[in-house]
Amino acid sequence: MFSPRAYNRPLFAHVLALAALAAVLSGCSEEKAETKEIIRPVKVVEIAATGEARRLDYAGTVKARTEMNLGFRVGGKITERLVNVGDRVKPGDLLARIDSTDYELAVRSAEATLFAAEKQVQTTSLTKRRAEQLFTKSFSSKAELDQADLLHDQAVSTRDAAASSLSQAKNQVAYAGLKLDQSGIVTAINADVGQVVGTGTPVVTVAVDGEKEIEVAVPELDIAEFKPGKVVKARFWSNDMLTLDGHVREVSGSAERQSRTFSVRISLPSDPRVLLGMTATVEAAAANAESLVSIPLSALAQKDGKDIVWVVDRSATTVHARPVTLADYAGEQVRVAEGLRPGDLVVAAGTQFMAEDLKVKLPLAEQQSARAETGEVVR
Repeated sequence: MFSPRAYNRPLFAHVLALAALAAVLSGCSEEKAETKEIIRPVKVVEIAATGEARRLDYAGTVKARTEMNLGFRVGGKITERLVNVGDRVKPGDLLARIDSTDYELAVRSAEATLFAAEKQVQTTSLTKRRAEQLFTKSFSSKAELDQADLLHDQAVSTRDAAASSLSQAKNQVAYAGLKLDQSGIVTAINADVGQVVGTGTPVVTVAVDGEKEIEVAVPELDIAEFKPGKVVKARFWSNDMLTLDGHVREVSGSAERQSRTFSVRISLPSDPRVLLGMTATVEAAAANAESLVSIPLSALAQKDGKDIVWVVDRSATTVHARPVTLADYAGEQVRVAEGLRPGDLVVAAGTQFMAEDLKVKLPLAEQQSARAETGEVVR
């Protein structure tokens, strides 16, 4: 006969087993539901003291303080060139010559004109003397004497003009030879034999012996740091041991049209090791660098339309947003005028993952970088 008690006992045991399993699974789910606190590793930079000035480095070329572009004082066809690039020249040396045939003919013409004028002076002188004698004896009028004087004076003026024309023609013959009045070295040849040049056309460039300078191109961002008289350091690529103190002598009044840079001339002390054309590096300190600090461009972020950086609280190892005022950009760096202090730890990368009071993990001490040239210590 069917017994309900016999039938429900296994079912009851089965229900108890399912209940125990559900309790176990529920406990596991609760454990999995518990979330661990997020600690994000970050790379930071430490803001160093701003007492060290920002260094400005620019490459330039050694040039002579005075470079002369020499040209003929008369025009003509170049018939001879007597120097080459690199030749040393001294005062009185003949550098080039043009065809002087036409100028020599002009000298002959001026000589003939002067000879005729002198004869005219002699003729009018005799006429004047004769008129004076006749006037003294009352054989001629005062008007005739005045006319004789006038003709004589006119002849004298014509002779003087002819003499000046002859001197000018002789000068033009002399100008057919290009000569130097100072010692130096030839740095460029701008015209050659067979070329017809006009008056003043540059033919030979000579760097005059004497003071040497370095010419550098400075962008408008830093041109305010270069004033006449500023002391700079000059280092030379060909000699690592050669370092000279220079002074800013000249600053261009306007920027070059294409590069938008300003030409700055640095005067150097006399040193035989410094040669024309050498490549040099000019080092100067920015006068306004003490009020600015630099951070990597990757450390800059924005919040509510304002520039911010994420500063690490050393004790709590949490980050907090801090507004900053920017001065300018310099390559991969940005200079901050306000908002940061020496010793602040600033998140240098991954700012998009930062949030207020986010817990962060700093790198190990042995992974810290050395102090950078920008005045920062990477940790």
